Amino acid sequence: MPRRKPSPPETSLFAEPEGLKPLAERMRPRTLDEIVGQDRLVGANTPLRRAIEAGHVHSMILWGPPGCGKTTLALLLAKYADAKFRAISAVLMGLPEVRVVLADAATDFAQGIRTVLFVDEVHRFNKVQQDAFLPHIEKGVIVFVGATTENPSFELNSALLSRCRVHVMDAVSADAIASALRRALNDTERGLGGRGVVIDDDAVATMARAADGDVRRALTFLEIASEIAVDGRVDEATLAQVLADRTRRFDKGGEQFYDQISALHKSVRSSDPDAALYWLTRMLDGGVDPLYLARRMARMAVEDIGLADPRAWRMALDAWDTFDRLGSPEGELGLAELAIYLSVAPKSNAAYTAFNQVKDIVRETGTLDVPMHLRNAPTKLMKGLGYGKGYQYDHDAEGGVALDQQCLPDRLAGRAFYEPTDRGLEGQFREKLEALRAARGARRATKRTREG
Repeated sequence: MPRRKPSPPETSLFAEPEGLKPLAERMRPRTLDEIVGQDRLVGANTPLRRAIEAGHVHSMILWGPPGCGKTTLALLLAKYADAKFRAISAVLMGLPEVRVVLADAATDFAQGIRTVLFVDEVHRFNKVQQDAFLPHIEKGVIVFVGATTENPSFELNSALLSRCRVHVMDAVSADAIASALRRALNDTERGLGGRGVVIDDDAVATMARAADGDVRRALTFLEIASEIAVDGRVDEATLAQVLADRTRRFDKGGEQFYDQISALHKSVRSSDPDAALYWLTRMLDGGVDPLYLARRMARMAVEDIGLADPRAWRMALDAWDTFDRLGSPEGELGLAELAIYLSVAPKSNAAYTAFNQVKDIVRETGTLDVPMHLRNAPTKLMKGLGYGKGYQYDHDAEGGVALDQQCLPDRLAGRAFYEPTDRGLEGQFREKLEALRAARGARRATKRTREG
């Protein structure tokens, strides 16, 4: 008996009994106009919005923080395109389950039914699992919508990325979240309208800020507050109870982590102690290992302060040791003081640049011979071969420097790699080194004249 062709169903999340859903699910936007905080992407007359409203949906990756509306947008894609919506999670499903879903989508496709396949946490799938979607995307069997909080460039393979457009979704602003909360308070069908919940604008704004860009989280705060409030009135005590021990948005292994450590390093390099202290505190607040921060700031002392202020190295090691001895929270003050000191210290990457330049030279020139006069001559044979012959002991030379003694291999004679800045202690190095290099150059010129 032939299978009856089903009509594209309304998305299941919209069809479930409203009374069983949490407030955040009940208030999920049902139209593009109800989405808050994503005007850049789906605001009026944007290319993506025009395409969705015309039913011209394409496979895509939605990249953004939690609670910004990735699932909602996928649902609306299916709704506007009159397509079937299927949702899977890369956390909960493996390749066998994925193949079943894709087989169902292929059957529906043969009967003229489109499927929007939403893959939550798509970055959790490995390369083989990601590859399983490719032929179905190419043939149009599915409109693939992957959601990720991680940078797709790092987490998704190039084959999948080449078949999808990446759309970046923003963290939702506090003002936009506040408007979503007010909508929930006034909505009598799905929200809290008519239920006697009393909350002032300041409390709404506080909830919106505490949600840290996550609309779903804000609506959860509001629902809990409405349930525990005495006589429906959300006062300061209720608000404090709901918002106690909340955490900021931070992923110790993901994009937020690397963005913030980058911001800390660049704030130090830009001599901005206020910004450096802010990013350090944000990372400590987010739960990063303080010893990791100590190690990274030791690297900053070496790379960005360098010889302009060698005390920065010692202070970095001391702050590291202080935290190791004191632990949290006392030892964190040492890290904060280090971040401030590194920021205001004079900066130089001259040694770092010189070191990298010499590494390149070593790779390019290979094993150049040590000049004979610099070679060690512990045996009579080696002395007879000329090892050490002509070496000048600098302490016996005038001024303590044998100016006409060449220390680089012949092929690199006269090359200069280290160019100190005029900042901090390096300013003194620069003055002395310029004088030495000029004197050596003059000696070499005199020697060439005599030999010529």
